[in-house]
Amino acid sequence: MATKLLSEKYSADLHGVLNCYDRIIITGNVHPFCYAKGMTGYLYAHNIRIFDYPMFAKPLRDTIRANAEAVAKEHDLEIEFIRKSKQFRKQDRIRKILETRGDHPGLVHIFSAMETCTAYQPWHNKQTHKTYVKSRFGKCLHYYFYFIDEELGLCYLRVPTWCPFRLQFYFNGHNWLANQLKQHGIAFEQYDNAFLEIADFGTVNQLAAQLDVEQLHAKLNSIAQQYCPVVADLGLQYSWRYLLNNVG
Repeated sequence: MATKLLSEKYSADLHGVLNCYDRIIITGNVHPFCYAKGMTGYLYAHNIRIFDYPMFAKPLRDTIRANAEAVAKEHDLEIEFIRKSKQFRKQDRIRKILETRGDHPGLVHIFSAMETCTAYQPWHNKQTHKTYVKSRFGKCLHYYFYFIDEELGLCYLRVPTWCPFRLQFYFNGHNWLANQLKQHGIAFEQYDNAFLEIADFGTVNQLAAQLDVEQLHAKLNSIAQQYCPVVADLGLQYSWRYLLNNVG
């Protein structure tokens, strides 16, 4: 006997069923930096000695840090360093800031923290006599840029200061959908991350299925250029991978 979906079992008690993405995390990777062989090939192609890799990466780190400080100064913000990440909730801090600031589009706050990151280590293999970089985990300074986008709502971009600069972008699909409902004049009531009332579930589910991935990628490329400019300066670009939480 087939198991009934909850939406079928309790259909008489439901006001409607919404199919849309909830919290969305997108990772950005730079090719060919994102894997050790690719990084090794890039260094050889640009006549950079493998053991000079730290000398290649350090100026890029300094550029990202200088850019973050410039962005903070431009928006009259102070970068808040988090000393004990496990005991600090960024969401609570952002919520308090928004209570005073309001929810208009723009940069909200910048955090910084020392966190684990992917890194590379120069290596000479005495058996094969080959020299290359190999992957390892390290720690570097990360920046969290929190901002409100006109379409996506509250977002953040996590930027490591050490190569290979793997980004993490977050936004809430419910907030994106809420902005779509406003544009289409569909009445709804939202509390925190939940929709309490929606006037037209049929139209809303159609809208929820129309998230334009190409348009989103263009936006992500622009955001990456703003907060991690070294990648574009090197003539490279990000590819994006999604971690989706779909709810109905």
